[in-house]
Amino acid sequence: MVVVTLPVRSACADLGSRFPRVTVEPDAIFVRDGPVVTSAGVTAGIDLALALVEEDHGPDLARAVAKHMVVFLQRPGGQSQFSVRAAVPTTRHPALRRLLDAIAAEPAAEHTLASMAAQVTVSERHLTRLFRREIGLAPGRYVERIRVEAAQVLLESTADGVAAIARRCGLGSDETMRRTFLKVLGTTPTAYRQRFRTSPSPTTPEETS
Repeated sequence: MVVVTLPVRSACADLGSRFPRVTVEPDAIFVRDGPVVTSAGVTAGIDLALALVEEDHGPDLARAVAKHMVVFLQRPGGQSQFSVRAAVPTTRHPALRRLLDAIAAEPAAEHTLASMAAQVTVSERHLTRLFRREIGLAPGRYVERIRVEAAQVLLESTADGVAAIARRCGLGSDETMRRTFLKVLGTTPTAYRQRFRTSPSPTTPEETS
């Protein structure tokens, strides 16, 4: 069995049906199956190369190489290659599109249903219908996913404590962030950091949950 990745989701089902002994990972940036390592595309191949450098020589050298190449040190390959903003359908509603951009730019801002409806100049009920029709998620759930994604990035790339990250991302407290991570990702912030961090970061007392 060989595990492979594909950059185009529409091709994944076809590949899986044509080669049933192959396990297809449609969302991974890159995967490894024994001596075989595959990436989802050209830029994902750069992510893969940096991951191999980090594996052999440590995160500091990998970051130095990424800086020299003028690229970002990306998330580990097992994670989804699609961000929340990129994964949702492109809306044709210009005001809603501006709202989505604002949420992504400032996840910790006060994105209540009332404030978001005011930004789009529609009623709260109509905004909920817009989100469900255009995005496929309720407004509150979309904001929650954006905040979780922002927290993921900080857990991976900084040594900040969970409580500080929760505040920066609009998740409130470390306990609220813990419950939200369990609901959305099925893991705690501490466990997520231990698995996916790209640089060593000491465990703080608030991360014991």
